[in-house]
Amino acid sequence: MAKSLVIVESPAKVKTINKILGDKFKVVSSMGHLIDLPKSDLGVNLEDKFTPKLIVVRSKQKILTQLKKDAQSKKDIYIATDPDREGEAIGWNLLQHIGDGKNHYRVTFQEITKEAVLKAFEHPRKFDLKKVNAQVARRILDRIVGYLISPILWKKVGSRLSAGRVQSVALRLIVDRERAIRSFIPQEYWQMEVDLRKKGLKNVLTAGLEKINDKKPELKTKEETDAIALDIQNQAFMVSNIIEREVKRNPSPPFITSTLQQEAFNKLGFNANKTMLLAQQLYEGIELGDDEPVGLITYMRTDSVNIAQEALTKVRHFISKAYGEKYLPEKPNVYKSKKSAQEAHEAIRPSDISRNPKDVQKYLDGDQFKLYELIWKRFVGCQMVPAVYENRKVEITAGKYAFGVSGSHLVFDGFYVLGKDEKDDTVDLSPYKKNDPLELVEVKPTQHFTKPPPRFSEASLVKALEEDGIGRPSTYASIIHTLVLRNYALRERGYFSATDLGIKICDLLVEYFPKIMDITFTAQMEESLDQIEEGEIDQEKLLRDFYGPFKIELDYAMQNITKTHEFVEKKCPECGRPMVIKWGRRGQFISCSGFPKCKYAEAITTGVKCPQEGCAGELVKRRSPRGSFYGCSKYPNCTYIANKLPGEGDDEKVSTTADDKK
Repeated sequence: MAKSLVIVESPAKVKTINKILGDKFKVVSSMGHLIDLPKSDLGVNLEDKFTPKLIVVRSKQKILTQLKKDAQSKKDIYIATDPDREGEAIGWNLLQHIGDGKNHYRVTFQEITKEAVLKAFEHPRKFDLKKVNAQVARRILDRIVGYLISPILWKKVGSRLSAGRVQSVALRLIVDRERAIRSFIPQEYWQMEVDLRKKGLKNVLTAGLEKINDKKPELKTKEETDAIALDIQNQAFMVSNIIEREVKRNPSPPFITSTLQQEAFNKLGFNANKTMLLAQQLYEGIELGDDEPVGLITYMRTDSVNIAQEALTKVRHFISKAYGEKYLPEKPNVYKSKKSAQEAHEAIRPSDISRNPKDVQKYLDGDQFKLYELIWKRFVGCQMVPAVYENRKVEITAGKYAFGVSGSHLVFDGFYVLGKDEKDDTVDLSPYKKNDPLELVEVKPTQHFTKPPPRFSEASLVKALEEDGIGRPSTYASIIHTLVLRNYALRERGYFSATDLGIKICDLLVEYFPKIMDITFTAQMEESLDQIEEGEIDQEKLLRDFYGPFKIELDYAMQNITKTHEFVEKKCPECGRPMVIKWGRRGQFISCSGFPKCKYAEAITTGVKCPQEGCAGELVKRRSPRGSFYGCSKYPNCTYIANKLPGEGDDEKVSTTADDKK
């Protein structure tokens, strides 16, 4: 009979860890958070040191009852929740309900392998209460902001809207970018290239205009450009200089949460949620044939690029054997984490470098394999030597005009031996020597227009959040998910645009809660929360210093935000009262002004008649998890749907049943 109880967060880990520990331990799952703040009220005593009112989550009461039963006959309890702040707090809160009279220990491991798990149980530790306090403070801050601002939005804007301490600042990034795009005015500019030929060579050399009278050219009009093109035709061209240099391209650091999400989007097209789900599966354990389940990667929520010495030794040995000494640097490559990183954590890496992606491919589904291969190659590459290129530039003069053309070729592949994405520049510049005369074949002026800043993608938004210090590794995916879920941002083909509702909410929060919406303030708050964990700041003082100014802004907003009614020229078909435009989670809609006595409401249509034969409805823009589409206002009586409005594209109709979009 098992003598000790081990509690993990995820049920997926139970089988893996049970097999590693054997019969002396019983491994069970808490299924995540069992103890939390109540959903029905604030759950924080603002008058008594911001004490949280923690309760057993209603849906988890049976799980807690079972855990208590499991603990009754056990002398020792090992809490093996995740090795981050949240895991520390989950374990500590759980222990208050089942730990009386028991020996209790905290165990953490960065990877779920036999070696790592057994080592953790040989060296258990006490709970880190500073880490617990940092997580509790974060939870209280988020609760205060969300639960006190959101009701103002309900009363003053529309029902079922929400604000969040970190979520709202992320929304501001998207809204600011949206405004920059909408207000952007393209500026015309011109570029100039020439095709040249050296006597005796068949191929032409295309060079770009770089300087006029030793200054960078600024060609803004066709007339100006044509005049210069005409002058260039009268010049004699000659190679004035050849510049050769060796360029090294260093490998990237091993993955942390944010860079994994960025690379998975850029290379695999995975959104942040999907990336984290797959990484969780690889971390928690995969059955490799008849062998016991084993975690293939280390813990995936991390902002540290640290590598354990043992893993470093093994990967260097692997590189030496698999690729040869010339691919191994004399000393290990060392990467620096940013200041706020939790240095006790490791970078995301394979738990066993000898498990080549091709060897485990048959045990993984397609997406799991792609992500594992990405992580494996990044880790091996980060401990290889740089790739070496020979860069050659040919400088050409023609009177007062200076042209140039560059090319490079790979001299030594270095870490690129694992594969590379970009293609080599194949321009062969070796035939050209200094003072070579060149014949002008053609002058090629081209017109261009400046482009607006790009919309945020999953990758660039995560990068912006990280660079601005907004949120932490475990929050990036949920921030993005919430913004889309609340209809504050639309995600089309992986890129975000702010909705009218998102812009309205953002503007209101910026006006009445400037500190909450200030990027620098939010980043400083994240640093302060980190300092609680380091024991440098008192939890209660941080909460008190935040709440005082926040309460002033809150009271002012409640008194001064007025809800405006925008009436439309239409009477309610059920009661005859005027109809008004309102805001809800899905955007604007038309509602009876007599609400809640009369609950009639309808969507705002595009004004385009439904193409379905015999239908008198109009098309309405709707959203589904798959994206936006147009449906009939007479749904469910009419089920016409299309990706585009009639006339916007040839392939406009995608289905005649709206159920397909659900």
